[in-house]
Amino acid sequence: MAFFDTNALEVWERRPGWRGRFYRSEAMRFSHYAFSAGSWIQEHHHSNEGVGYVSAGELEVTVGAETHAVGPGGVAIVAPDQRHSVRALSDGRALIASHPPRADEPR
Repeated sequence: MAFFDTNALEVWERRPGWRGRFYRSEAMRFSHYAFSAGSWIQEHHHSNEGVGYVSAGELEVTVGAETHAVGPGGVAIVAPDQRHSVRALSDGRALIASHPPRADEPR
């Protein structure tokens, strides 16, 4: 399918305070998240590359040994197998593109 409305996709709460809508192309996976202030994603790593774009609000993102506040228009790039974590400093929204899609992720 080449066109669809992301607002019509099912919302999946991956972690408390992280509500996402997910879709894939043949080579990538996209996650549209609405996040709540104070919510977090623990330190982890995975085999795919991820690029996160914050469209609203502010996140504290740690990638490897670096921690930065990332606000609207900010991007964080996570290399494959690089440890990273996220904490929401406010309510907001983010888009994450991953390549390649992992089998254990929701559609």
